[in-house]
Amino acid sequence: MKCPYCDAENTRVVESRPGEDGSTIRRRRECVNGACGRRFTTYERVEQRPLMVVKKDQEREEFSREKLYRGLMRACEKRPISVEQLEAVCADIERALRMEYEREVPSSAVGERVMDALRELDGVAYVRFASVYREFRDVETLAKEVLSLLGESGKAR
Repeated sequence: MKCPYCDAENTRVVESRPGEDGSTIRRRRECVNGACGRRFTTYERVEQRPLMVVKKDQEREEFSREKLYRGLMRACEKRPISVEQLEAVCADIERALRMEYEREVPSSAVGERVMDALRELDGVAYVRFASVYREFRDVETLAKEVLSLLGESGKAR
């Protein structure tokens, strides 16, 4: 594997361990180039068949865990949510989608799973995501969603 810092061809594995969800292997690597010697992390996972996301306009694109992660990061910006929590949410959503859908998944199913996960994780992140995903047109719609969220959390107490 190439070093991402100096492009040297040779690196060595310093440590390997299973990822949190058991479906990946996390490897710490070290560049063997004497001038560099930096360490970096790689992840190994089973290559799976492509899962296509069918968008509202019927256009299809391959499911991207990275795109899902970026959307979650945007919603959770400046919130007390760790990278590990976001990675776990991504893994849970992807696993659930692959279990339920064989080849194609509607984008609405992806969005609803993200909404459900954010509702559990952080109310502010949920409202941020919902305001874009549900395309709130006015403040009243946003207020209804916040009141609904507050009503749910009141029942849980």
